[in-house]
Amino acid sequence: MDLIDIGANLTHDSFDHDRDAVLQRAREAGVAQLVVTGASREHSPKALALAQAHPGFLFATAGVHPHHALEYTDECDAEMRGLLAHPEVVAVGECGLDYFRDFSPRPAQRRAFERQLQIAVDLADSGTPKPLFLHQREAHDDLVAMMKEFEGRIGPAVVHCFTGTRKELFECLDRDWHIGITGWLCDERRGQHLRELVPHIPAERLMIETDAPYLLPRTVKPQPSHRRNEPMYLAHIVEELARDRGESVEESARTTTATARGFFRLPLAP
Repeated sequence: MDLIDIGANLTHDSFDHDRDAVLQRAREAGVAQLVVTGASREHSPKALALAQAHPGFLFATAGVHPHHALEYTDECDAEMRGLLAHPEVVAVGECGLDYFRDFSPRPAQRRAFERQLQIAVDLADSGTPKPLFLHQREAHDDLVAMMKEFEGRIGPAVVHCFTGTRKELFECLDRDWHIGITGWLCDERRGQHLRELVPHIPAERLMIETDAPYLLPRTVKPQPSHRRNEPMYLAHIVEELARDRGESVEESARTTTATARGFFRLPLAP
């Protein structure tokens, strides 16, 4: 298989001792390219550095997750803009709203998200548009409302790690957003509703991601004792996706890869 993992937190310190081995295992498992998630002032530059160290294989995003919204200062905004000037950085984010944990006050989350939406507008206006890599948890209505304020001024968007309701899915699709599916789909306890929803996602809007080191697919047997997810397990997600969509694994792999490559404007894998 030729797979693309659109969201892996490879700068996480759990990978510090074996990151090169993790990447080699990913290649051997059919992962042709990965987008390394940048989600803070600390980790967005690290994501870029990883992408630059592995040209054509790794790419990066640059943004500030709502958990870190309080760090979004004028200096932070300038740093994100500088990172997004690099060709290896292929999306704005991870950015959005998270009302599930509220690690940052909601007004601060909204301010940080608005400023990153403005970056997307400015990139589009400058002729170098980059898509949005969105995070949303228990904040769907507010996220949609804020995105409406920028309608027609920003490029495409993907709702990373979608776990929402049927209503939320169709509202996202009605707005032409893409959908990222993770190992949540492989969880027989929490993922049942997603198994019923994924057949309704058009192939040209559907992408897959591990969100490593989080969300280890429960279909991995035996489960590793450390419980760390990594990109080599992306195949478990595409296999579950194919089963739920009633198509072959090869078809699911082909279409999700084509969609990801077009969305992020990735070159063919070396």
